[in-house]
Amino acid sequence: MSAAIRPLSVVTGASSGIGYELAKLCAADGFDLIIAADRPELAEAAQALGAMGARVEQVQVDLSTIEGVDRLLAVVGDRPVDHLMANAGHGLGHAFLDQSVDDWRHVIDTNVTGTIYLVQQIAQRMVDRGQGMILFTGSIAGLMPGSFQAVYNGTKAFIDSFAWALRNELKDTGVSITTLLPGATDTDFFERAGMADTKVGQSKKDDPAMVAKTGYDAMMKGEGDVVAGWKNKLQAAMGAITPESVKAEQHRKMAEPGSGKDTGEIYQKPWG
Repeated sequence: MSAAIRPLSVVTGASSGIGYELAKLCAADGFDLIIAADRPELAEAAQALGAMGARVEQVQVDLSTIEGVDRLLAVVGDRPVDHLMANAGHGLGHAFLDQSVDDWRHVIDTNVTGTIYLVQQIAQRMVDRGQGMILFTGSIAGLMPGSFQAVYNGTKAFIDSFAWALRNELKDTGVSITTLLPGATDTDFFERAGMADTKVGQSKKDDPAMVAKTGYDAMMKGEGDVVAGWKNKLQAAMGAITPESVKAEQHRKMAEPGSGKDTGEIYQKPWG
């Protein structure tokens, strides 16, 4: 692909997991990349992506802050963005009353505030051009009350809803909005969230490469949303007719601290 016409993809949360796999798909398709994350592993990811032939710029920055997002936007500059994959986010386990204000606020500011600020800035440029694609990494967790993961599930409920609303607002602009809804995925999500000792933390998880490919393909087709994995699709369908109180109790059994020590069974559940 000629350097003059290479599309530009911006991927957040790209140091590992789903974000890194999304960036790999962009690199394989010959896109230029700007990748961002708050972890030093981002440098290794950038090197690996560059070895695939991609032209990569990296921005290690805290995307929970307006200043951090502005630093990313400064690297983008005036260049047109063809694809934005708003994947940055993190979880937080344990009971809400046991969480510090700093911890739950950082989850909200990363998953919601920083995400929608970045999307607003990039989406306006896309609308002005009359083209562009945005992929949100939502979660099937947004479809259920998250006992012992209440703030995280709440942020994903926001993203799942917000993305559909924005898709409708932009339906005649040439800009498409897609939401990827993963379940529990084989990343360091649960360790970072302090949930390694829970049933869901110890469950069998989906391959992040599969999850990323599912979302990437849906974005490129302009689809509205996609649930990754057939078991998660079934769980999402069942969730639509299950009372919220029942879903909250089910989530409690999976996410309560220490629940992974209660049984030797392997669970396959959709939280992540």
